[in-house]
Amino acid sequence: MPSSVAQPTLPRYVKMTKIAFSGLYGCLLAASIVSASAAGQRAITAEDYYQTVDSHSPLVSPSGEQVIFVRTHISENQRSRHSNLWLADTSSALSARQFTWGDSDRAAAWSPDGRYLTFISNRDNGSALYKIRVAGGESQSLLQLKQGSLVDYKWATDGDSLLVSISLQPDIEDPLTEKEDSDDKADVQVARHAVYKTQGRYRDESLTSLWRYQLDEQKLVPLTLESGFNEGEPSFSPQGTHIAFSSNRHPDAFEGAFSQSLFIIDPQGEQQQLNTPDGHNSQPLWLSDDSLVFIHRAEPYAAPDLYRYNLQQNQSELIKGAMDLAPNNLQVANGMLYFTADNQGSHTLHQLDPGDGEISRLSDYGYSLHDMNVSQSAEQIVLSRHHEAKLPELYAFQSGDYLPLTDFNQSLQDQLSLERYQTFTVQDSDGHAAQAYFLPPTQFEEGQQYPLILNIKGGPGGMWGHQWMQEMQLMAARGYAVVFVNYRGSSGFGHDFAQQVRLDYGGADYRDNMLALETALEQYPWLDTERLYITGGSHGGFLTNWITTQSDRFRAAVTQRSVSNWLSEAGTQAFPPASMRVEFGGTIWENFDYYWDRSPLKYADQVTTPTLIIHSTDDHITPIGQGEEWFYALKANDVETELVVFQGEGHGLSRSGTPINLVERLNRIIDWFDKHP
Repeated sequence: MPSSVAQPTLPRYVKMTKIAFSGLYGCLLAASIVSASAAGQRAITAEDYYQTVDSHSPLVSPSGEQVIFVRTHISENQRSRHSNLWLADTSSALSARQFTWGDSDRAAAWSPDGRYLTFISNRDNGSALYKIRVAGGESQSLLQLKQGSLVDYKWATDGDSLLVSISLQPDIEDPLTEKEDSDDKADVQVARHAVYKTQGRYRDESLTSLWRYQLDEQKLVPLTLESGFNEGEPSFSPQGTHIAFSSNRHPDAFEGAFSQSLFIIDPQGEQQQLNTPDGHNSQPLWLSDDSLVFIHRAEPYAAPDLYRYNLQQNQSELIKGAMDLAPNNLQVANGMLYFTADNQGSHTLHQLDPGDGEISRLSDYGYSLHDMNVSQSAEQIVLSRHHEAKLPELYAFQSGDYLPLTDFNQSLQDQLSLERYQTFTVQDSDGHAAQAYFLPPTQFEEGQQYPLILNIKGGPGGMWGHQWMQEMQLMAARGYAVVFVNYRGSSGFGHDFAQQVRLDYGGADYRDNMLALETALEQYPWLDTERLYITGGSHGGFLTNWITTQSDRFRAAVTQRSVSNWLSEAGTQAFPPASMRVEFGGTIWENFDYYWDRSPLKYADQVTTPTLIIHSTDDHITPIGQGEEWFYALKANDVETELVVFQGEGHGLSRSGTPINLVERLNRIIDWFDKHP
């Protein structure tokens, strides 16, 4: 085993060494907690999920006066989601009004003159592109594929054509021709490359290529069909003469090579690969007709760099290197760059000057801002805004002020008694600090003892924080206090912090979670130390398994979409050997001891905690076998356990699963804890 790999320590308990309390709201952690609900408010239930509405994918009009967005709500049968388009005025509060009435309308785009809107819909028994006047009227079918699927599209600057991304089988030359039906073929798929799975399904040989659709001629012209690779992130230059896009054309692209290059298509249709740094280059955005910016990563775990590319000189220039804030949804408007990013438990809005690389934070901490879209003049920014006690709504943001455009969730919001998180920092004896959160029971009463749930996030990247998450509020509503921590490896606290769990799974991440638990127990004497519970999903599921092999102090555990055996996980999940070499310092033959020593299965005979295992049949990130192996191990060692399998669900059950299954999962977690008082 390489000396660079930290050996796991297996203490039964972790001692707290230092606690630093802080907070946006003057967290009175040492004081008594009194939950005072407003008149008529009630505790949240899992079934309240059915009432929530999601407003997303906003796009500001060319004039900046209007915004089109998608409104998604749960269907009456609680098994699907319906989506249609809504319009709002960016200068008028609560001005949202319904624009289309289909059940599957999405991906809207404005024509350059602002007179028309296009959108993708499943109406007419298929996925097609439609066009409708903004002034009103009936929508008309603009492009209906007979084969393949429409991935994305962009309007050309002159409004005469569309740049269309289409996913097609390699033997299809024209997606507008009918497919020949054949019943004499076996139901079989063949894998020839290491990248053969994606979330929820096995990959076929389809590739995404770029096409130009001439509106007047209704003619679809291939631009990159012959490349034999996937193309993405296409965009027109400001004058519409050139097209930029990204593509991984490395010889081992389908074996998992960490590589992606940028390309330009000129007016004659000729392709040119740009002279960008080695590694992964993405998010190409035009600053001008001869200049664009892009994000670069030298290797999978490198901090992102921001580059400018000069087409006249055919060279790249570094604007901002090794960024601690990883840009999400990067956009260009009026010569400036805008993005959102995980940031100290919040998801904040930023402006970046491409001239000097200076970054300005435009929003306050304590909220999550998502789905941002900036108008061409940068005078209007529309985004979704929420925090742990405020359901998401769409806002127009200007000069630090937020104008509400929607109030779809306000009726539900008014009914519910919701608490904000209290924040604190834990620090171990080596000086490693991590941000933690605490949520008391909704109906707290002085003099009562309350159970505590340690809830562990997935990742290890990603971040807990000030975002709407029904799960935490539901646990509090059912009478539990909740503690959770952005352990080392999490996003939003700088690149060095995110790297501190590398080759140390079950080490730093484990210790930070146990330290947060100990902190909460010491600070709140009304917590019942005999009624402790633990749950987590994905990497949090792995840590739930791991912790129950190291400690017997939890009354019950719920492990979700977990890893129990890194050896079998390596060979059955969607990530190819190239990715696992980076993740684990080698293959299972090159670094066997690390894979096995960090597998909870190795220590399963030490588990005594009653455990509910939640897994899904179509999970290719942590395949169903991981849950089945853990179930077998606990059964073999006489531990009380149940295995709950959600049919047809994938790794995203907790966020985007079938609504009735998503709600069932929530209830089963807390029911299991209730079963072990």
